Amino acid sequence: MTKVAFIFPGQGSQTVGMGKQFAETDEKSKRFLEQADQVLGFQLSQLIMEGPQEELTLTYHAQPALLTVGSMVAARLAEAGITPDYTAGHSLGEYTALVASGVLSFEDGVSVVHQRGLYMNEAVPAGEGAMAAILGLDGEKLKEVTDSITESGFAVQPANLNCPGQIVISGTKEGVDKACVQLKEAGAKRAIPLDVSGPFHSSLMQPAAEKLGNTLDAVEMKDASIPVIANVNAAAVTDSSEIKGLL
Repeated sequence: MTKVAFIFPGQGSQTVGMGKQFAETDEKSKRFLEQADQVLGFQLSQLIMEGPQEELTLTYHAQPALLTVGSMVAARLAEAGITPDYTAGHSLGEYTALVASGVLSFEDGVSVVHQRGLYMNEAVPAGEGAMAAILGLDGEKLKEVTDSITESGFAVQPANLNCPGQIVISGTKEGVDKACVQLKEAGAKRAIPLDVSGPFHSSLMQPAAEKLGNTLDAVEMKDASIPVIANVNAAAVTDSSEIKGLL
């Protein structure tokens, strides 16, 4: 029997004008943008529709923007009778999945990921950190190179193990730049900088993780009506306390 999953994107997927056709042709879709503006107290909708891209890419804008548009699309699919057996999301996208699965309300989801972005930016201000996708190199060799660069004083490490042959690295801008050069010398086919504003999923984000824990403690989370595949362990989870711990 065919199973359907809704899989939501993470940071780096944001682009000016995303969701525009839905918002311009459907009142319920437009309401997502209006609600986001109201919750956040600034015109996120204008940033999504008009940019500039550099402002939209700042983590505290990109995160609520992607959650808003992802939630909008999921709602339209549900209206058309298309419902998932599972939800999942890449990094930030996991929060959109939690909204789609009824764990978080849309309003709480937008607020939490905006706060998450602010905490991340406080930990490492925009421009000081970076991420890059490394293609065609095994994880052991990649870690050897990143460990060596980190030991020389430029923090960089494997962050997202996307699939065999595609690993995202994260760290200081200098560390990532050095790693891209050395990893290509070590045999990587490509090193692609990601369109993000910080070193996400790295040890540099520990201060943000601690603040986020406090924010999540203050938010109501319900058991998932649709199982969510967690980033941390790739398991289907429904219990709200387990989901909170994994986040």
